[in-house]
Amino acid sequence: MKKTLKIEGMTCAACSRAVERVSKKVEGVSEANVNLATEKLNITFDETKASLNDIKKAIKKAGYEANQQETNKALKIEGMTCAACSRAVERAVNKVDGVVEANVNLASEKLNVKFEPGIVRILDIKKAVEKAGYKVLEGETTIDEDKEKKEQNSKEMWRRFITSALFTVPLLIITMGHMVGLKLPNIINPHISPFNFALLQLILVTPVMIVGRKFFAVGFKTLIKRSPNMDSLIAIGSSAAYIYGVFAIYQISKGDTAYVRDLYFESAATILTLITLGKYLESVSKGKTSEAIKKLMGLSPKTAIIIRNGKEEIVSIEDVDVGDVVLVKPGEKIPVDGIVIEGITSVDESMLTGESIPVEKTKGNSVFGGSINKNGSIKYQATKVGKDTALAQIIKLVEEAQGSKAPIAKMADIISGYFVPIVMALAVISSLAWRISGESWVFSLTIFISVLVIACPCALGLATPTAIMVGTGKGAEYGVLIKSGEALETAHKIQTIVFDKTGTITEGKPKVTDIITVSDVNRDELLSIAASAEKKSEHPLGEAIVKSAEEKELSLKNIEFFKAIPGHGIEVKIENKTILLGNKKLMKENNILLENFEEEAVKLANDGKTPMFIASDAKLMGIIAVADTVKQSSEIAIKKLHDMGIEVAMITGDNAKTAQAIAKQVGIDKVIAEVLPEDKSAKVKEFQKKGKKVAMVGDGINDAPALAQADIGMAIGSGTDVAIESADIVLIKNDLVDVTTAIELSNKTIKNIKQNLFWAFGYNTIGIPVAMGILHVFGGPLLNPMIAAAAMSLSSVSVVTNALRLRGFKPTR
Repeated sequence: MKKTLKIEGMTCAACSRAVERVSKKVEGVSEANVNLATEKLNITFDETKASLNDIKKAIKKAGYEANQQETNKALKIEGMTCAACSRAVERAVNKVDGVVEANVNLASEKLNVKFEPGIVRILDIKKAVEKAGYKVLEGETTIDEDKEKKEQNSKEMWRRFITSALFTVPLLIITMGHMVGLKLPNIINPHISPFNFALLQLILVTPVMIVGRKFFAVGFKTLIKRSPNMDSLIAIGSSAAYIYGVFAIYQISKGDTAYVRDLYFESAATILTLITLGKYLESVSKGKTSEAIKKLMGLSPKTAIIIRNGKEEIVSIEDVDVGDVVLVKPGEKIPVDGIVIEGITSVDESMLTGESIPVEKTKGNSVFGGSINKNGSIKYQATKVGKDTALAQIIKLVEEAQGSKAPIAKMADIISGYFVPIVMALAVISSLAWRISGESWVFSLTIFISVLVIACPCALGLATPTAIMVGTGKGAEYGVLIKSGEALETAHKIQTIVFDKTGTITEGKPKVTDIITVSDVNRDELLSIAASAEKKSEHPLGEAIVKSAEEKELSLKNIEFFKAIPGHGIEVKIENKTILLGNKKLMKENNILLENFEEEAVKLANDGKTPMFIASDAKLMGIIAVADTVKQSSEIAIKKLHDMGIEVAMITGDNAKTAQAIAKQVGIDKVIAEVLPEDKSAKVKEFQKKGKKVAMVGDGINDAPALAQADIGMAIGSGTDVAIESADIVLIKNDLVDVTTAIELSNKTIKNIKQNLFWAFGYNTIGIPVAMGILHVFGGPLLNPMIAAAAMSLSSVSVVTNALRLRGFKPTR
């Protein structure tokens, strides 16, 4: 086997030789070549003697890091009709040397393939797909093209159904009309003119066979390639009925009129007509599974107004570059991401965040492409365009999630791979068994056709992907981006949730919470003096005081002298008065009496606030308390998690006293305080060692290792790119209640998948034995092939329809 590994840590030729040397020492390695310029190792080894992990360990022991070079690609596949098809494509692609993993989503008709570009090319993967009997569509399709293609497919299916029905209905009247008292004219009466009766049926059934020729083309093609699918079952079943009918006409023409009672033309026609109707209903339902992503894609406007050389110019959205100044008028959509440089407005970001209340935007605020400008004109500078915008990234995440597979789908995948061959075998065995037991060839043929037609691999293939597509799309509508099917499945199993404190449970921005003054000092005056003193300070607590004064539009005084006293506070001169602002140590060292204000300071500290004393000319003026305030949603979210039976913990680098105060305020069960950033993941691991499924919720770079370590990492949307990249779920709205939304959605989706799989397996488990004649053994009826076809069509439609019920999901608030 040949592999290409990316080597990290090499700096010179000696390094590359060292990597080659240690690689060749691994038993089974026949060749190892390092390219220092590209930092790649091309290695050939015997899989039976060495594994890729053995080679990686040897390289790591030598002081370097080896990683597999992998690329992900999504390809649109044409020609798949059921789970057996998707399994055949996966099997064919996984056999290609250099392919790491291949997953097919039958609902979206996409192949998601992970491969090593140094070993295999996209062309090789396409050839493997085509060899299996399917087609890879060239180029990336836009949402409009994809929607148009699906609509055309639905229309084509409807035309095929109507055409088939126009011939099938009279055929059914001719063959079964006598059951409801209808009399046929003598020219086609089976008792008077048996040949004409049979010939007319052949004339009526042939157009239905021609209209349904795609079933035969695909079915027999995949059968020849030894990967039979649902179309193969339909093709064999209806062909058997048709060919037997032609044989019967030949016998009637020779004078054996007994065959007139055993014609199966109406079964062949009805099977094809009902399957076509089922396919039409299925295509319409499948078109609705990705409506959420269509809504997101439809948000982006086609044009933008940019300011160039002082003039307004309307350009295509693709022509907007980073740095361009964009003008957005009231009621217009914001084209790309950027930062406001002029104007005041409110923006509706509901389709991006799920938040219905418009957000105020002024100079310096960020705006996002796809949101709607409500009432004011603004100019902003474009910062992200094209595939880099927030909307494009959200769409990409949702598409990737919809293309992924949940672990629960693996069982259905394995079964569907063997399903069609097993059904064919059962059809042959059961029909022969009935013939050997003394039944007629006509009876055996009925059994054979019924078994083939009632089996439904479609239901198995659609059970999981349709639910995942609707579930992830619904999550995006509510501002919850679930990155994979695995994350969607795991979320409802969570037993413990660990929250980061700063920026997650709290706002992450200190605010002035209390102003307590001595009797003769005004609160605004104290805040003005403190803000004037802190104006030159870069301390976050000082910034909070200055911001509070600015919000109240208080005038600030000039500073004549400024001195920072590390660990204590600051000393300044304002209007010839010496102002001291800082902690208790600063006051004690300057012999300032605190009196009952010392008790107030202790109370504030116990509440998780930081009290700062202010004194003027050695006389205390009061206390200003600053704290990182708790988000409004934190307490509600934690209560809801408790109601779900989930343990809630908080992890922080802050001191234990402040952490306990915050925890008490929001009702957190367990507090882990004074933790270094690098130790957060170790604390998550401790919970996991107790056998618990753990979720971590955070927003910062220091949370990334813990997010990756947790069974489910949830990143706050306002957090860093690193945190968002490490997470399995992204909460766009910065609202902790969405943690419960993710868990609820996971629960509902997995329930839906289980219902779908139960129906799919249950249907086939019951339907196939009935078709094989199990009821007839005990004196019951024999299943008519037409009823079998109707049941088969209904099973696929019912699975997709059940998945669509998730569109009605609403989180409890």
